[in-house]
Amino acid sequence: MKLIIATIKPFKLEDVREALTGIGVRGMMVTEIKGFGSQSGHTEIYRGAEYAVNFVPKIKLEIAVAASMVDQVVETISTTARTGKIGDGKIFVLDVSQAMRVRTGETNEDAL
Repeated sequence: MKLIIATIKPFKLEDVREALTGIGVRGMMVTEIKGFGSQSGHTEIYRGAEYAVNFVPKIKLEIAVAASMVDQVVETISTTARTGKIGDGKIFVLDVSQAMRVRTGETNEDAL
């Protein structure tokens, strides 16, 4: 099993969710986050005063999948979330040693 962690632009969330559902992903966790990378923030004007916005709003997706689905899920997120502009996000893939569905007690891939 693998855990895929992806950060994407907020307006791409619904497109990515639909694309992942279409390839058989049964669930994901979504968190609103703020961060910076190459984008390193920007400046905005509020009531005539300019100020720096050092953290940019992002969406973090956490998706647990069978190892056999990893490449397909990563490719789907990558192509769906891509705008071609700076700040499109990152995707990380981690190993999961154990999983359990609390309601039924199912473990590992059965719990996904």
